[in-house]
Amino acid sequence: MSIDIDKTANVWSNCVDDAALFMPADDDRPLNHKTDHKDHLMYIEPFGVEIWMNEWETKCALNLAETCVESLTIKELLQIVGKNDTDLSDLLTMKMTYGAIEGSDRLRAAIAGTYDTQARQNIIVTHGTIGANMLVHKTLVAAGDRVVAIVPTYQQHYSIPVSIGADVQQLQLREQDGFLPNLDALRELVLPGTKLIALTNPNNPTGALIERPMLEAIAEIARAAGAWFLCDEVYRGTDQQGTGVTTSIADIYERGISTAGMSKAYSLAGLRLGWIAAPQEVIEAVSIHRDYDTISVGVIDDHFAALALEHRDKVLARSHTITRGNLSLLENWVANETRISWVKPRSGTTALLKYDLPMSSEEFCVALLNETGVMFTPGSAMNMEGYVRIGYANNPEILKKGLALVSGFLARQSE
Repeated sequence: MSIDIDKTANVWSNCVDDAALFMPADDDRPLNHKTDHKDHLMYIEPFGVEIWMNEWETKCALNLAETCVESLTIKELLQIVGKNDTDLSDLLTMKMTYGAIEGSDRLRAAIAGTYDTQARQNIIVTHGTIGANMLVHKTLVAAGDRVVAIVPTYQQHYSIPVSIGADVQQLQLREQDGFLPNLDALRELVLPGTKLIALTNPNNPTGALIERPMLEAIAEIARAAGAWFLCDEVYRGTDQQGTGVTTSIADIYERGISTAGMSKAYSLAGLRLGWIAAPQEVIEAVSIHRDYDTISVGVIDDHFAALALEHRDKVLARSHTITRGNLSLLENWVANETRISWVKPRSGTTALLKYDLPMSSEEFCVALLNETGVMFTPGSAMNMEGYVRIGYANNPEILKKGLALVSGFLARQSE
């Protein structure tokens, strides 16, 4: 497969250059400097992973960058929950109004049921987990606030607070720690008065899993500083062991905030539906901001999300079959590739692969696409140069075929 890469090379650099156009030529302040001048636009760092995905995912033959468990069709969803095509008649009398503003009582009750201690009033529905994360940061963080982001993570959790003018400190996860946070290093960063600690659990992109004892330890660090603790839990439900469901920070810490959605573990990204689970004071504050950018989610999205969550055991059982079987395939493949090493994921749908080749991660991924049609995500898109991210939760046959092509690509690099 041949791809014309000339027009898309250095895509992140181009985006940064474009953003610079919004600042006066004689302005030597950092691009992320917030200003009161009405003729300036607020700068936010280009979203590396999303730019890469937008550029390449429609041009690849085998998408091993996909992070959702293989997506369901509506027909498949109905079959899983014990319904059939005739049940679509439920939609015929549904009025296309805004629907319940915070999310229907039915949906919020189903979401609350995925937690141990949350009630319906602790839930608000959003446009995907991405919308939930944006609302939490916009609601809680002000210029000058200290935010500690545990990275690598989804870029929202450091770029949004930086754009607001927050003092963002990053705690880098390390391979030698199994990509789990060093708590002593975290204590040094979380000073008294810190506004927010933000992380993803299960982690994107590494697949590392912070279990309850460490979550409780991080909550103690947050409590001592009076900080909120935002845990992006969009991959919750994909653990490799047991029930597959990670303990939620919302059920551990009185200032814990959980964001999640229907895209990853539930295979329903097309619904574009997520939520926030948090103390009621946070939900009320978020609602004020949400009125400006959401109003409500679609009533059809609300309906199908509620249906899936009411039968979540069946939906997640399918996801576990895919993620656990595919991770075994990937583990066997890594064991036979001398140029690839990793920390095996314990949850999620992604893994970081370290490669032993004299090229940047972007060069690696573009060459792989051009020669084989297989798509990975370069580590440089998430500040992890020297790695590529693979999504392994798609159709097993696609994974097998893609990995075989990657093996051929790696072998040719040694010739």
